[in-house]
Amino acid sequence: MSGQAAPAVEILTFGCRLNAYESEVMRGHAKSAGLSDAVIVNTCAVTAEAERQARQAIRRARRDRPDAQIIVTGCAAQIDPNAFASMPEVNRVLGNAEKLSAESWGGVSDARVAVNDIMSITETASHLTAGFDGKARAFIQVQNGCDHRCTFCIIPFGRGPARSVPMGAIVAETRQLVEAGFREIVMTGVDLTSYGPDLPGQPTLGQMIRRLLAAVPELERLRLSSLDPVEIDDDLWRLIADEPRLMPHIHLSLQAGDDMVLKRMKRRHLRADAIMACERARGLREGIVFGADLIAGFPTETEEMFLNTLNLIDECGLTYLHIFPYSARKTTPAARMPQVPTEQRRARAAALRAAGNRRLDLFLTSQIDAEIWALIEKPGEGRSEHYASVRLTDDLACVGSVVKARVTGVLDGALVARPL
Repeated sequence: MSGQAAPAVEILTFGCRLNAYESEVMRGHAKSAGLSDAVIVNTCAVTAEAERQARQAIRRARRDRPDAQIIVTGCAAQIDPNAFASMPEVNRVLGNAEKLSAESWGGVSDARVAVNDIMSITETASHLTAGFDGKARAFIQVQNGCDHRCTFCIIPFGRGPARSVPMGAIVAETRQLVEAGFREIVMTGVDLTSYGPDLPGQPTLGQMIRRLLAAVPELERLRLSSLDPVEIDDDLWRLIADEPRLMPHIHLSLQAGDDMVLKRMKRRHLRADAIMACERARGLREGIVFGADLIAGFPTETEEMFLNTLNLIDECGLTYLHIFPYSARKTTPAARMPQVPTEQRRARAAALRAAGNRRLDLFLTSQIDAEIWALIEKPGEGRSEHYASVRLTDDLACVGSVVKARVTGVLDGALVARPL
């Protein structure tokens, strides 16, 4: 019908913050290419459940939009493109490198499967984004890929080798996002603390952040995605101590709290390293809080080993937990180890979540009567400096603004606060 708007491009994003960032890059490419009536599914491969959810979303998308073009990309598509290409609902499969190329969206190639060898990628380019659709905060990619080979992890085969975005490009994108009105930016990467050795001068993550904050003084709030506790460099420790624009919330990639499990995972830290990192951060920054990734039921994990991980939650004072029951990824060394029964993995994951919820409740209660600055994410709701969910007693503040408020209570895992 004349004058009718073209069907929209919908993006379904699974997994990490880096995927969320890359979805916005694809949104820009698709718009520039004039793509319409399409569903882009940006998959994750961290667990078998993440892949199952992606396949389910693809089938649902085809039912809901029978005429749309369905394009599948992301880590799961990179690792096993044929599995998605064989789905009758799918029109096209793009690899993780291809999805970020404008040429992939401009009709230059009609190849149904465009997935190259991710291990051949040696550079990561900056991808300027005008903004983040419907989001209060923006993500910026500074690093991609991973050179480590944790025995449970398949992500290096979806992301390729570790590589860093040059400083100038990071500054340029940050400035653009700040000028677009974003008050808070989250710095993302696959292995964030490995930033820099592939760049001239080999800057560390902390050195890069220090230079960025000096170059963009208008940036109000900066958050970091997951950090390895033994790879936090001296400059980053100084920023944790002295830089108020770096939010007092650190998310640590811990995975386990037992030394034997950590060794079998081929991690780079031990239990004591995690505890020392949290103690050092608390000594430098009063009130700092911690999140962590933990895997329940890793192969060979005994009850005693599990209890060491459970007890680590209190010993480190972990507040925001991402808990994953172990998921065997074929071709990984851990998949060939003696497996913990599935029900036991689920029970242990539930116990870890319960312990994490107790710690979160303790932290939230400690915030009553405190003054906070909340980034408004949607009317009446936001996040504090410590990443706590906040419910304001009125919804007058604009989304994306930062509001000073006093905490008056706790309700359903969130702070209740009155704007000041």
